[in-house]
This record gives sequence, structure tokens and C-alpha cells, in this order.
Amino acid sequence: MAKVLVASKIIIWDECTMAHKRALEALDRTLKDLRNDSRCFGGAMILLSDDFRQTLPVIPRSTAADEINACLKASNLWRYVKKLQLSVNMRVALLNDLSADDSSKQLLTIGNGRVLVDKSSGLIAPPNFWNFVSSKDELINKVLRARYP
Repeated sequence: MAKVLVASKIIIWDECTMAHKRALEALDRTLKDLRNDSRCFGGAMILLSDDFRQTLPVIPRSTAADEINACLKASNLWRYVKKLQLSVNMRVALLNDLSADDSSKQLLTIGNGRVLVDKSSGLIAPPNFWNFVSSKDELINKVLRARYP
């Protein structure tokens, strides 16, 4: 594994927002040591991929403050991160998948905190975002029909 880390020009870390900041800091120290290079991550490019509006690190029996403090953005390394934002949903653009376009817009609305809470149900998404079923069999049929029409 050390040889792979030394030879790597780029390391892609998907779903990074669920990781504790200490994992990123450990990778930094490891790469500096293995590559004998004092630059961030031993000079390797690290591509962190995820959406911070979705999932923070999960820490059992912790407070919200603990989770925010464990987030990658709380790491001293964060100041070296160049932030880029994707703006085109490629599934929609390439496949002309209008249902994916609706879903992605609804998820962004929720993630940006702009969705209203339905007082009667307590749900935080538009009514067409949910599929309600009355039984396990109905759930299985709906899921299978959606996946395998």
C-alpha cells in the first residue's frame, strides 16, 4: 500500500464529508512521511468529493457541536483546499432525464434550507417527493416497478 501511495499523483476521496477531520490529517502525515516531502499531503493532489449540505461525520453519543468540530472544514488543512462547485447535473444534460432534474432540484432546495415544513405531516419536502405505501408488499412492488419497469 505504501508503494501505491508514494506513486499516486492523485487520490480521490469520495463521500469525504462523512470522514472525521483526523482521518484527513492522518493521510497528510502519512503521505508526508512516505514521500519524505513536507508539503501538504507530501505533494500529492487530493480530490475531496461530496456535498457538505448532506452528511457530517457520525459520532456515537455526540452533540451537534462535536460533529461540526469533527468535520473536515474544522481541520487546519482546510485553508489549503481549493473549493470548486459543480453546476451542471450531467445525468440530466446527457440523458435528458427530466425526473432526475426534478429530484436534483428538490434535493438542492432541501439542502439549501429553502423548503417549507408541512405542519400536518412534519415532512420537509414537497408532497411529490414522497411515495407512501400501506404495506411491505406494496413497497416492494413500487420499488421493483420503478427499478425494473
